[in-house]
Amino acid sequence: QVQLVESGGGLVQAGGSLRLSCTASRIAGSIFSIYPMDWYRQAPGKQRELVATITSGGTTNYAGSVEGRFSISRDDAKNTVCLQMNSLKAEDTAVYYCNRARTIGFWNWGQGTQVTVSS
Repeated sequence: QVQLVESGGGLVQAGGSLRLSCTASRIAGSIFSIYPMDWYRQAPGKQRELVATITSGGTTNYAGSVEGRFSISRDDAKNTVCLQMNSLKAEDTAVYYCNRARTIGFWNWGQGTQVTVSS
């Protein structure tokens, strides 16, 4: 079973930046590379929402709330997908998760990484 481990979260002031990483283990790189990958976030009392997507070919898509501030990338050699977050706002505070694109079917969720933005 694929295991996802997210890291890189923390406490940052509004306007600051963070870079999140997610590594998938128990999967060959050649298999990981064919899947589109997503970053999600879940704020307290809210449903999990899709933040960004990257296809196997590197095409990206973003939620309107993060467009122009966040950037998703992947390194298939390392089974890793990253999320660069700039110009952070208080409303970006959430637990961030990565997973395979929901259109294909989720793997088991990792523990996520907490991002807290102070205003």
